[in-house]
Amino acid sequence: MSETVAWIVAGLAVVFLAGLGAYAFTLWKEVRRREAFKREEVERANQQCLASLDAIARSMISRQVDLVEGSMRCKVLLEIIDPALLQRDSFRVFGDVHERTEHLHTHSARKELSLKERLDEDRQRITVEEEFETPLIEAAQGVLTFKERWPESPR
Repeated sequence: MSETVAWIVAGLAVVFLAGLGAYAFTLWKEVRRREAFKREEVERANQQCLASLDAIARSMISRQVDLVEGSMRCKVLLEIIDPALLQRDSFRVFGDVHERTEHLHTHSARKELSLKERLDEDRQRITVEEEFETPLIEAAQGVLTFKERWPESPR
């Protein structure tokens, strides 16, 4: 192989490697952009959940919403933010209420029940609400405290 051919091959290798480097850099920038977008989306979702939690907790405290219904909604929203939150002592009651009421019908399935079945389920909800009233109000107050401390709250 002549010296000229070797230089041409070396030059092509350098150009090829530079092209691969530029492509790798472009991919790296795209990954960083997507990671930033994902972080922003998660933060936006968390802010929406926190706003909903605030409204629900305040409604529970002022008794403007059924405590069992409020508890179910708080549980779902806390799970969206971080499922580990339900392991906190202050929020564990939401999971306890869910376990006791998850078999009850909601929405359109509730409408399909007979009057007797609906009344029976209402009695079950009232029993759970009476049993957990104080812990649910305390948990709702805990939600407000958690929201005020976000994002500094330990997760």
